[in-house]
Amino acid sequence: MQTETRNLESIPVGALALIPLESCKTLGEKIDRYLVEWRHEREHEHKSTVAFRDYEKDSYIVKAKIPRFGSGEAKGIITDSVRGDDLFILVDVCNYSITYSLSGHTNRMSPDDHFQDLKRIIAASEGKAKRINVIMPFLYEGRQHKRNGRESLDCALALQELTNMGVDNILTFDAHDPRVQNAIPLHGFETIQPVYQFIKGLFKAAPGLHIDKDSMMIISPDEGGMSRAVYMANVLGLDMGMFYKRRDYSKIVDGRNPIVAHEFLGSNVEGKDMVIIDDMISSGDSMLEVASALKKRKARRIFLCSTFGLFTNGMEKFDKAYDEGIFDYLLTTNLVYQTPELLSKPYYTGCDLSKYLAYIIDTLNHDESISELLSPVDRINRFLEKNNGPVTAD
Repeated sequence: MQTETRNLESIPVGALALIPLESCKTLGEKIDRYLVEWRHEREHEHKSTVAFRDYEKDSYIVKAKIPRFGSGEAKGIITDSVRGDDLFILVDVCNYSITYSLSGHTNRMSPDDHFQDLKRIIAASEGKAKRINVIMPFLYEGRQHKRNGRESLDCALALQELTNMGVDNILTFDAHDPRVQNAIPLHGFETIQPVYQFIKGLFKAAPGLHIDKDSMMIISPDEGGMSRAVYMANVLGLDMGMFYKRRDYSKIVDGRNPIVAHEFLGSNVEGKDMVIIDDMISSGDSMLEVASALKKRKARRIFLCSTFGLFTNGMEKFDKAYDEGIFDYLLTTNLVYQTPELLSKPYYTGCDLSKYLAYIIDTLNHDESISELLSPVDRINRFLEKNNGPVTAD
């Protein structure tokens, strides 16, 4: 979508202000550059009126910091004014590269630490900002989205805590279970799918790629991610396959029932490219087991696509699997921290979401609908018309 095709003539909610926390600094700076460029170029007949105060700026980033005491305690400080602003706070709760000192020891920031820092900045802005929006790409405690027996319901509690603090809108990507938004039914909650960026990433990873029903399939690695794979398959006009996890319910290992095998449901995959799509790669075991099972069924190229590449056990198993030909390409987004090691891998392709997020922020600041941005079918079709390569023989 080109910026000039969007109708943003409405009065902004307030002067735009961004606070990317340290965990999201790089992504926030990229978003800021897009917004500065667009608003300088945009022709607006009411630009000089008071309703468009601070519409054009050299940067929309508001200075904020979170100093810590020697005990590990901290406080949030916003050093610029945010009075009357439409405030967007960005946080990456998975960024473990940030450290702090605790009684002389170096600690890595955990998701709990990042969430607490987010609340500190919200608390520092309360009563001043006109509207508070939180952009949390990886939803905090999103994997603890439902209760089974006597256990905490962390994600729902976190969402309620944010809205009780005055947050108006919460934007996240590829929520593990979107139904968790039922915890805050009277507040704005959007879970965004980066399907368009993944499709662009596929062509970037494999130039000359051809997508059609006879040459490619979309694969869900488990039953929980079926809706994600169904959407992508429908948009591209492809068949879909699914693996389901056969578990041993007589045992509990690391808090869960161990997986005995991955069983496949779907049509013949022989000679076709496979796109395995999931919301996150944690250890990577399930994704690689699915890729290996598809290779045994004589699939052609394997594309691993995941919104969040966490790689909690390192990259060694991916290096080994790539050398053994189990998969060909790995795609994740820049919505969470990417290690220099990951970025250097020959099989890795990054999908940049900064421009997409800038579109969303720009549109929301004008209080306009983001429905077209959330459902990018037209953009995908235009992209395929332009880039879908010819059929190639094996």
